[in-house]
Amino acid sequence: MPLDSPQAFPAQLSRFPPTRYMGSKEKLLGPIWDLASTVPHDSLLDLFSGSGAVAYLFKTQGKAVVANDYMAMARTVARATLVNNRVTLSDADLDRLLSDHPHPDGFVARHFAGLYFGDAENRRIDHVRAQITGLECADKWALAMAALIRACMKKRPRGIFTYTGRRYDDGRRDLRLSLEAQLREQAALLNDAVFDNGRAHRVLCADAMQVMTQAELVYIDPPYFSPLSDNEYVRRYHFLEGLARDWRGVEMQWHTKTRKFRSYPTPFSTRAGACAAFERLFRRHRESAILVSYASNAQPTKEELLALLKRHKRHVELVEVDHRYSFATQGERAGAIKNGVREYLFLGR
Repeated sequence: MPLDSPQAFPAQLSRFPPTRYMGSKEKLLGPIWDLASTVPHDSLLDLFSGSGAVAYLFKTQGKAVVANDYMAMARTVARATLVNNRVTLSDADLDRLLSDHPHPDGFVARHFAGLYFGDAENRRIDHVRAQITGLECADKWALAMAALIRACMKKRPRGIFTYTGRRYDDGRRDLRLSLEAQLREQAALLNDAVFDNGRAHRVLCADAMQVMTQAELVYIDPPYFSPLSDNEYVRRYHFLEGLARDWRGVEMQWHTKTRKFRSYPTPFSTRAGACAAFERLFRRHRESAILVSYASNAQPTKEELLALLKRHKRHVELVEVDHRYSFATQGERAGAIKNGVREYLFLGR
C-alpha cells in the first residue's frame, strides 16, 4: 500500500490488500491520520467504508471501529479484515473452494456467458460460490467471498463491469493469471491482513442516513456528486456486488447488455440531495468529532461544505491535499481523463 509517511504507521498497515476501488483513500491515509490524531478518540464510525482502507488504518492504531457501507461487497471485505481478528483460510480450505461442487446452481454460467469471463471461468465461479455456501464459520465465509470478489476484480480489465468483452486488456499479469491462481493469491493477501488489536469491531450494511451508532470520531467519505460524472458504484461493480449478495434482493435489469441491476437510492445523486444529506449527517453526529473527505470537483463546494459544518461545530479545520485517483471518475463519459483533483479534509470538533 503506498503511504505518504510509512515510518509513522504500524507495519501491519502495509499488509492491507491494495485495490483500485473507485474513491479508495489508500493514498491519503497519511493526511487522514495526521488530522484525525489531533482529536482525542478511542472509537471510529466509518459511515461509507468502501475499500475498507480507512477503517483498517484505525484498527492498526488500536481503535474500536464500526464500518458501514450500503454495498454488500464492502461489508464482506470489512468483515474479513476488520471484524475478523484471528481466522484465516488454510490450504485445505482453498483446495476445497477450488474443487468441483456436486450441485452448482450455474447462475453465472447461464446469465453472464460471454460478458466478462470465459465459459470455464464462469463455471469455476459457480463452483466456488457453491463451496463458499458450505462454510460454517462466518469469518471464513467472509474471507472466501472477499477473495473471490478480489480475484474477479483483478481478472477484469480496469477492474470494472460497465462494459463487456476485454477491450482494455493490456496483457498485465493480473489478467494472465488463471482465476484459480488469483483466488489463492488474494486469499493469501487477506490472510496476511488478519490481526487482533485487542478490540471488538462491527460491520454494518445500511443506509448511512439511518445509522444511529455513535463514536468519538465519525469519518464521512460519501459518494461525490458532480454534474460531469456519476457516482454509481453499483454500475461499476454490480457483478461483484451480485456475488456478495448472491443476486438476492436486487432488481435485475435483464434487458441491459451488462446484466446490471438497479442502483441503490442515495441522496448524493443530486446537488440538492447532497447538501441536505450533509446537513442531516452533521446534525445527527454533532456530539462527535467529524472528519470529512471531499474532492475539489464535487458539489456542494468547499465553501458551502465549510458553512454547513460550522452550523454544528465550533471549530472547523480544512486541509487540502493534491491527489490522483487510480482511474477517472470525472469526465469519463466524455472520454476525458481528469482524475487529478485536490482532496479536502474537514475536521469539525
